[in-house]
Amino acid sequence: MRVIAGKAKSLPLKTISGPDTRPTQDRIKETLFNILMPDLPGRVFVDLFSGSGGIGIEALSRGARKAYFIEQSPKAMACIEDNLRFTRFTDQAVTLKMDALGSLHHIYEKEIDIIFMDPPYGRGLEKEMLKLLRDHSYVTNDTVIIVEAELHEDFSYVPDLGFTVYREKKYKTNKHMFIRRSEE
Repeated sequence: MRVIAGKAKSLPLKTISGPDTRPTQDRIKETLFNILMPDLPGRVFVDLFSGSGGIGIEALSRGARKAYFIEQSPKAMACIEDNLRFTRFTDQAVTLKMDALGSLHHIYEKEIDIIFMDPPYGRGLEKEMLKLLRDHSYVTNDTVIIVEAELHEDFSYVPDLGFTVYREKKYKTNKHMFIRRSEE
């Protein structure tokens, strides 16, 4: 795994092995950031279920002003911190070693621009996170929420939570759902 573009372009990133993490493949990461790029520079980015931190580090490399990395695994958090030091983004990063569901009250921003989540598949954590996010004032009508999920994952519940899926990008084995707060 490596940083694809920006200030840290081509720098290799450490990953952790095992069934608990699924680093986003470079080609999928590149597609995601090509979609986000016009809106990324100068923004606040949150990487929930961070794994090795590759998505948040890519955001910082491409110009995000600040990134939050939320991960409960001590081994994964150590990997994120190593990667942040190696890429020299420590000063722009906030790391929270805790459960993602409980982390949202520890983010102190007036507004968050982009929230990315790649929760473990098949546990319904996407829906639980969206339920919690709808009640936070830092999630505005302009906040982009991206969920990485299995291809067959159903998101028909999203409107009931006050959100709208405005874009869906499918890959061979998974997809990215782009979600915003519904206009009221």
